[in-house]
Amino acid sequence: MADTDSIDPAVPPSGFGCVECLAADGWWFHLRRCARCGHVGCCDSSPSQHASHHVAGTGHPVVQSFEPGEDWFYDYASDQFAEGPSLAPPHHHPLEQPVPGPEGRVPADWERRLN
Repeated sequence: MADTDSIDPAVPPSGFGCVECLAADGWWFHLRRCARCGHVGCCDSSPSQHASHHVAGTGHPVVQSFEPGEDWFYDYASDQFAEGPSLAPPHHHPLEQPVPGPEGRVPADWERRLN
């Protein structure tokens, strides 16, 4: 079980895509949601790795996948997958949102650009 001080189940996600990528016309591979404040950022395979940067900048170590069909948590502090409570909905980005996303911003050679 992840440290419960690192999780606030009542906080909804910040949106349906990576906050920083959307602001900078970027793109992502998969999305991660901060279990403490709801910030949605892109995964470590994405070019900008905003979820990891959020963890480093805030000290909020636990994220949950924000992908449909995935409910796992990851604790950056312990470098391990963890258990956690059900977070406030929505639990994933919209099903019609493509992966990678967002639609219209993903370069044709996106696979070469992954970390």
